[in-house]
Amino acid sequence: MIIGFADPHIPLEQTKEGVNVVLVIDVSGSMQAEDYPPNRLESAKRSAEILLDSLQPKDNAGIVTFETGASTAAYLSPYKDKVIEKLGDILPRDDKTAIGDGLSLGIDMATSVPNKQKVVILLSDGVSNAGVITPGDAITFAKLNDIQVYTIGLGSEDKVVLGYDFFGRAQYAELDEATLKAIAENTGGKYFKSIDSQTLENIYKNISNDIKREQEDTSIKDWFFATSLGLFLVQIYMRYGKGRIIQ
Repeated sequence: MIIGFADPHIPLEQTKEGVNVVLVIDVSGSMQAEDYPPNRLESAKRSAEILLDSLQPKDNAGIVTFETGASTAAYLSPYKDKVIEKLGDILPRDDKTAIGDGLSLGIDMATSVPNKQKVVILLSDGVSNAGVITPGDAITFAKLNDIQVYTIGLGSEDKVVLGYDFFGRAQYAELDEATLKAIAENTGGKYFKSIDSQTLENIYKNISNDIKREQEDTSIKDWFFATSLGLFLVQIYMRYGKGRIIQ
């Protein structure tokens, strides 16, 4: 009891504070390519659900989508099942790719709930060619808010035809790996390259395991109080119970 009243603490892994995890997903026209069955966006949604399912109860999750601009698909919340429902409702668009806008909105969402650790996971299969915020400005914004950004480049081993222009020339999907690598490297995250559905699923699994959870001091006084109570009950039994030992 004396030790319990002293309120001892030991470092336990993230018992009080969770992690804010924001998924930033490209929904531009190229995400309708069918090299990832049934298409890139649906494959990305299935893989992202794996990560959401792996989060801990006190973690928060949210979703941002981007094309010509960026918008919120699911607000930051501890109710991962609701976030997964919103994930399933995301539809592709026929617009361009605003990586800077998407990342900036994801960073803003990650800071909306106070937590020690904040992580943004950005997936894109294209080149940033729209929006009002450049990827460079978004990187600066992430560094100012001490947010770690993981980036996923979604592509294929072979060229993927998205369609044909007015003159019948093939239009291919382009992946700007340099920009995605720069975002990850400058924010303390990692860049991953996906080439098929299985690779993409493995990437999300690895990111889930890679999220660092800070150690914090947690009180263990209740352990000592529970032990004291247990010993007290044992003594009562030994003194007054059937076949008592203490006279």
